[in-house]
Amino acid sequence: MCGIAGIFHYETVKPVVPKRVERMTEAIAHRGPDGSGVWTAPGIGLGHRRLSIIDLAGSPQPMHSADERAVIVFNGEIYNYRELRRELEQGGAVFRTDGDTEVILAAWQKWGPDCLRRFDGMFAFALYDCTARRLFLARDRFGVKPLYLARIEGGALAFASELKGLLANPLLRRTIDPLAIEDYMTWGYVPDHRSILQGVEKLPAGHFMLLEHGREPGPPQQWWDISFERREKGSTQDLSAQLLHLMREGVTSRMVADVPLGAFLSGGVDSSSVVALMSEASTVPVTSCSIGFDVASVDETQYARQVAGLFDTDHHERIVSADQFGEIDRIAAIFDEPFADASALPTLRVCELAREHVTVALSGDGADEAFAGYRRQLFHAREEQARSVLPAALRQPVFGALGRIWPKADWAPRPLRAKSTFLSLAENGEAGYARALSILSPEQRQRLYGATLLRERGDYRAEQPFEKLMREAPARSGLDRAQYADLKFWLPGDILTKTDRTSMAVGLEAREPLLDHRLVEFGARLSHGQRLRGTTGKWLVKHTMQRYLPDDILYRSKQGFVTPVSQWLRGPLASEARAVAASEVLVGSGWFARKALARLADDHISGRSDHGRVLWQLLILDRSLRQLKPSA
Repeated sequence: MCGIAGIFHYETVKPVVPKRVERMTEAIAHRGPDGSGVWTAPGIGLGHRRLSIIDLAGSPQPMHSADERAVIVFNGEIYNYRELRRELEQGGAVFRTDGDTEVILAAWQKWGPDCLRRFDGMFAFALYDCTARRLFLARDRFGVKPLYLARIEGGALAFASELKGLLANPLLRRTIDPLAIEDYMTWGYVPDHRSILQGVEKLPAGHFMLLEHGREPGPPQQWWDISFERREKGSTQDLSAQLLHLMREGVTSRMVADVPLGAFLSGGVDSSSVVALMSEASTVPVTSCSIGFDVASVDETQYARQVAGLFDTDHHERIVSADQFGEIDRIAAIFDEPFADASALPTLRVCELAREHVTVALSGDGADEAFAGYRRQLFHAREEQARSVLPAALRQPVFGALGRIWPKADWAPRPLRAKSTFLSLAENGEAGYARALSILSPEQRQRLYGATLLRERGDYRAEQPFEKLMREAPARSGLDRAQYADLKFWLPGDILTKTDRTSMAVGLEAREPLLDHRLVEFGARLSHGQRLRGTTGKWLVKHTMQRYLPDDILYRSKQGFVTPVSQWLRGPLASEARAVAASEVLVGSGWFARKALARLADDHISGRSDHGRVLWQLLILDRSLRQLKPSA
């Protein structure tokens, strides 16, 4: 696992100053503490920071191909590189190293951009073809590894694994994009179609760019997509056998490393399944790491201990408490862009814990998106059934009116919190699912925004690109469309961003075996009944893992990696909640209304409403914008 950066002059071929690329790589040195390198040629500069995982001494970067005609900087892992290497050797390719980086170079020289389809892995890389004088930028199918892009003065494109790599370039202007604030206040993160800074982009997951000197860069080209249009046939027994085979393949392929390897273990279905299959494949006890909380209602360590005991793992755990709130500035620095998923703090803690024992850790990320494990997907499927029966002419006035008058009863039992359901049923499926996934509805955001942001936002709403993605999804049903949006929007923007930044911050490589693309493609072909059965999500996964895991792990209510920020912001951190309304960054800019923020904090602290997530969101935004220090 590594960090990459570089500069490409597409307008006029100019020298690239090596020191400038070096500064960009130094800004992301945490991603690769084991080595560094810079290579420049007329019009191109590539930089690299290395975290050694495979071929520890033999694969320094930037790396040249055997014939010196191509150079690459690469972040990630190609899990099937040995099979590809054998195929390429049969075609005459010569290799000088034992790692996967050189395999990418040889694959590019044989297959061009089509090489991407042959890679099983997570990656972002920049490959310069010295003969064709072209730069090839590529990102993996799901966006496990990031790549930021920015056009800078002099007709050049700068790129880096993290925004801080671009920020090290003095030619990049730091102008906040108000539409990114609208996106962030809706989702809790800045999605991949935008950046917090104007002029900065992210290469989308499953896309590549091919750039040439003397030619304006074109838009990214999609090389992979997930389809829900087909349905897998077969008995439950046959499908379960296929699923188990694919899960085993996903896990064992990601256990290849020349350094110590372990796993994150929350005690939930996904991480427990990964640990079970790792234990099955390993000749030594698996190293497992868990994080707990000082609030009993959200602490899952007992379940993690149960699984650790079941598979006799070398288990380690640590507790996160409110006195670690001081890490909020560190969180803001790690993510660069505002990132309000409060589980980032415990994720950072479990990465720190894991790094004390291993260099690579396997996670359970991806299964909820691929196999319908989220409660919101179940609710959406049921709402879609209602929409198919009730015409819009009836739903919109009836449920819209109920939604407007129904109280927002955060204190009530879950079945009585009907306001969101009524509002969702009044809308079409895409708008309803956007409402379910968002932190703040359009109406709530409208009440918080100040005059400046309302003016700068104009007619744009954060839900628009999300709903468009769902409408155009290669899918057959509402559930398909919801899962497609989760895989293409939520997964890269939130889940994978969180895991990448927190693991890389401590020099740990995180791998996601349940995001093996063959496994996810299989999940997308399952019937509704194999994904959702009654109130049980991920039904076939749970059915299949019954041979390994007890029912109280498989079928207990899904909890997720929940951080008790609401309790903290009513107790030891109440002063931080009140400080939001005094923020010069948020209020002085005219982006937010002071009175609305003060009322939000008062209502939360008094217990009248639960605004913990929104207050945390605003606190993170405040800290992030302070660190970005926008230029005039």
